[in-house]
Amino acid sequence: MIILAIESSCDETAAAILRDGEKLLANVVNSQIDLHGKYGGVVPELASRQHLEDIYPVVNSALNQAGITLDDVDGIAVTQGPGLIGSLLVGLSFAKSLSLVKKIPYVGVDHMAGHLFSVFLSEKKPTFPFVALIASGGHSTIFHVTDYSHYSIEGRTRDDAAGEAFDKVAKILGLSYPGGPIISKLALQGDPKAITFPRSWLDPESLDFSFSGLKTSVANYVRQNQHLTSSNGADARTPIETANICASFQEAVVDVLVGKTIKAARKFKVKNIVMAGGVAANPRLRERMHEQGSENGLEVFMPPTEFCTDNAAMIALAGFHRFQKGAILTLDMDVYSRCAIAGSK
Repeated sequence: MIILAIESSCDETAAAILRDGEKLLANVVNSQIDLHGKYGGVVPELASRQHLEDIYPVVNSALNQAGITLDDVDGIAVTQGPGLIGSLLVGLSFAKSLSLVKKIPYVGVDHMAGHLFSVFLSEKKPTFPFVALIASGGHSTIFHVTDYSHYSIEGRTRDDAAGEAFDKVAKILGLSYPGGPIISKLALQGDPKAITFPRSWLDPESLDFSFSGLKTSVANYVRQNQHLTSSNGADARTPIETANICASFQEAVVDVLVGKTIKAARKFKVKNIVMAGGVAANPRLRERMHEQGSENGLEVFMPPTEFCTDNAAMIALAGFHRFQKGAILTLDMDVYSRCAIAGSK
């Protein structure tokens, strides 16, 4: 079975071709980082307009890369949600049009399910059941996964997601967007113990996350330490001072993400941990998750970094399993902005 997948939930226009749920024939991603960078974050209206311009060439590029035409495609998988409504509508409308004109069945895929199973695109694959941490700009969520069709949310962010906190702290420090990569790079030059930022553990048994307080703590630290700015308000931090803030902030985020994931694995008595999403590309987080997993007798699985950020390959894989269940959509199906996963799918 050859599946064409389309992903347009936020600011990446992506298309992929997957054969028989295993062989990735093409994977094309067009990023909008340059478009949104000057605004310090994604502007929804600009994102949807750019998707309109990019969707056809991206899909066409994927088909060319795979060496096939639409006549060879057996099914279409498209991200149905969650995400930005305008962006999602571009992808879904394009998929519907292809389905209608070429008589190709299509399925809707939950973006989070795509991240959950992106690890199966790597050579090292986990066995069920497992606990999964999905950490990205919009989500910090812990899942208990028993098979391709059964997964439930056991913990989620109550305010800022981890990736969102990285972006906001980068803005506080006057760094570029997206914040994750630049903070991670600067943190390598800093001391993670230089500044004691808070860790929000919430209730003792809670698997939920909260990073808003940590972000505020960084903002307060920068504001209260006036020696870090000149008299005219211009940024006068030395490189090492900025690096220490980045390292200390990053360590606080990593502590909580790793700690709660390990707690979830113990709670559900699983031996495997999966980590995915854009923040899962963070080198320090990957290092600590492997270390803590090993110390607790847990095996940790992560997709290659190219499949951590938004991509259509993961949508193709999740879509393949949707087709296996016969979950074909009709043309009146719509997108949704919030995560629809509440239990079995």
